[in-house]
Amino acid sequence: MRPHRSLLTAAALSGLLLVTACGSADPAGSGKSGGLNPPDLKAPTALGKAEGEVNLIAWAGYVEDGSNDPKVDWVSAFEKQTGCQVNAKTAATSDEMVSLMKTGAYDAVSASGDASLRLIASGDAAPVNTALVPNYADVFAGLKNKDWNSVKGVAYGIPHGRGANLLMYDTQKVKPAPDSWSAVFDKASAHSGKVTAYDSPIYLADAALYLKATKPELGIKNPYALDQKQFDAAVALLKEQNAHIGEYWSDYLKEISAFKSGDSVVGTSWQVIANLAESEGAKVDAVLPKEGSTGWSDTWMVSAKAKHPTCAYKWLDWIVSPKTNAQVAEYFGEAPANAKSCAETADKNHCAVFHASDEAYWKQVHFWTTPIEQCLDGRTDTRCVPYAKWVQAWTEIKG
Repeated sequence: MRPHRSLLTAAALSGLLLVTACGSADPAGSGKSGGLNPPDLKAPTALGKAEGEVNLIAWAGYVEDGSNDPKVDWVSAFEKQTGCQVNAKTAATSDEMVSLMKTGAYDAVSASGDASLRLIASGDAAPVNTALVPNYADVFAGLKNKDWNSVKGVAYGIPHGRGANLLMYDTQKVKPAPDSWSAVFDKASAHSGKVTAYDSPIYLADAALYLKATKPELGIKNPYALDQKQFDAAVALLKEQNAHIGEYWSDYLKEISAFKSGDSVVGTSWQVIANLAESEGAKVDAVLPKEGSTGWSDTWMVSAKAKHPTCAYKWLDWIVSPKTNAQVAEYFGEAPANAKSCAETADKNHCAVFHASDEAYWKQVHFWTTPIEQCLDGRTDTRCVPYAKWVQAWTEIKG
């Protein structure tokens, strides 16, 4: 396995630190849009002749041509088959992706949930004609027409894959096996000094999700749509937790090392990290707690100014094709978007481990979205706390 790809998943979220979304959408997974009214752009009705090249912006691990590992290459075959030379720019943050797309120099981008709505609202991303992407037909239904990749039933991209933030624990030191985020919140004192948490302001959503289940009187419907009272409760919970945190992590290698040494015994993680830690001898397991979790889903979007739209569409179809999507999912460490990819993975257990076809599982995952003042849960009688204030609060929480 190539663990560096997991670190770039963290980088994908780091772009949230300074961004503010334009417009709004309904709660995660609703598939409906709210106050977001993008420019009136039209998707193409047909493709022309391939232009000979395509310029992409992507997370590391999404566009591999064998230069990082000779055994990992799904670009060369694409170039040979389509005649479209791939020119890829690796981005470190969502903010960088948005800035690069505004230049008009790129044809497509693998946007995370926070960037996708911004690109739609600003008119930098065009609607996508999914009929021109044949492999879209086999994308899991649970990834289609969601609030981070569509607006009012109009698709703005092709789903790439998905992953959940899980609760990882040392099976020898944390007993009985936890099934609730209470292990890192209300019961954190049981392992004080050895609790770990993801180092990002978006972690406030994890606290809000726990409060949604345990403090119904707060009325939280969406962990990314918090009014001041709800936000204050989440901040207070994380300040209490801080007393028991041994280390906040953003580097997956450090988290693996901490669990191997015993410095950490319980905390937030990803399935791919749990797999790597276990392969290196750590006695760990990871679960999706009964309260649900947060998570990510990326979308391939086409620039409204694309100079090579035909090659861009050919790339969208290629990256979501069964074999290629399986390669990406295994290399990056996530569930593939194409249902047929599960028959193409080298590890025949990959889709089972990452719950690729378990839609009941994914209905418990609230995918990353940037909080804005216009509440994402549909409320119009109050303002929600925007992400800039989440950033400020995170600094206070960590002390």
